Amino acid sequence: MTDSNPLAQAPSFSRLFCNVDSQRPEIWQLEGYQLAFHSRACREYHADSMTDHVNEDSAAVVLNENGSGIVAVADGMGGHVAGAQASAIAVEALVESVATCLAKGRLLRTAIINGFEQANAEVQRRASGAGTTLAVAELGDGFVRPYHCGDSIVMLTGNRGKLKLLTTSHSPVGMAVEAGFLDEDEAMHHPDRHVISNAIGNAEMRIEIGSAVRFAGRDTLLLSSDGLTDNLSIREIIQRIRRGPLTTAVKQLTEDCVGRMQGGQGLPCKPDDLTLVAVRCKPVRRSETAPSGSTVSV
Repeated sequence: MTDSNPLAQAPSFSRLFCNVDSQRPEIWQLEGYQLAFHSRACREYHADSMTDHVNEDSAAVVLNENGSGIVAVADGMGGHVAGAQASAIAVEALVESVATCLAKGRLLRTAIINGFEQANAEVQRRASGAGTTLAVAELGDGFVRPYHCGDSIVMLTGNRGKLKLLTTSHSPVGMAVEAGFLDEDEAMHHPDRHVISNAIGNAEMRIEIGSAVRFAGRDTLLLSSDGLTDNLSIREIIQRIRRGPLTTAVKQLTEDCVGRMQGGQGLPCKPDDLTLVAVRCKPVRRSETAPSGSTVSV
């Protein structure tokens, strides 16, 4: 990774978010997508502190003119400043790799994998023992493919509430849910739900790559740090994100999640930084021809 701006070679739409504490969602109308972003530093543990909490989450969006590219969320660990540094290093390394790839017309999958590996090496070298999760969604011609390390999620849902894609958290609790030993409600109350088994910054880091899933009109893709999934269940997230204006959906998710973090309701409560990036696929108009490759064979 160089010391240059990681967005220097980035294509038409590129955003890098590090240590952001936004008051409301930001939204962009792109050629084939609506895109919304919201990131909030945790205040619940620091309500009486005179110093502002550093948001340990980072995020990035890099999209080409044809809509191909990546969306990413990273959740840093290792103490506030160190965690923020680790997540920023990770997304910067990823963005640099992907932006270079898109500028030169190279294979995006290779760039994403290289980005993970560069991020891992840079975090080990520069972040003083800190680590970070990294969740990435590759957007292509009518499909989305997840890549992840840790417990930040990639999730895709249809406007009728069908769950089309959900990554499995790299944690003992996440694996227990996947194996059927715990249900989601038990997992959300488990004392070790925040312990992860795989992270950027670890010499034994591994990248989990999912199959491509069709990204159809009105589907909503969501990437988030575990500040969301430790406080709202998957069914609650789907209900809020699947339809309606995207800005409203993201705002509602944030408000409900923050309400849970404040406790006192007898419901799961884990104060944490919260970062959401949502992408809604715009429907193809009846008068338009659907692009070739919109049905994906894997």
